[in-house]
Amino acid sequence: MKKTLTKITTRYAETDQMGVIHHANYLIYLEQARMEWLNTLGFSYVEMEKNGVMLPVFNIQIDYKKPLFVAQEITVTCKLLKPPSTRVIFEYEVINNENQLCAHAQITLVFTDSQSFRPRKPLTDFIEACKNHFD
Repeated sequence: MKKTLTKITTRYAETDQMGVIHHANYLIYLEQARMEWLNTLGFSYVEMEKNGVMLPVFNIQIDYKKPLFVAQEITVTCKLLKPPSTRVIFEYEVINNENQLCAHAQITLVFTDSQSFRPRKPLTDFIEACKNHFD
């Protein structure tokens, strides 16, 4: 499966009182990586919402392995775990500048109709574009 690599430099405002990147900021890093993944596919949240599709989060699972600190350049990998259905599952790794795994995560999003808020199938173009991400 193809994956994207997103480079991010951590900021002081993202640290907690101990000087460690606060755990909630990992969600921002993951979303940034997911948006870059979607961009490489030729899609964006804005475009999908214009087509009546929303992608709310259904499930988040994060395993924190090592802390991140301010001013570190990190790499967030993002890949599609399996072909999308009404759900799409992304897998992530957060790697520090010493090439150490700092976090592993999976996020499940649900394709939802923007009018009824009911689950729906993904856009056909999205499914076709995702096929290229599997060998």
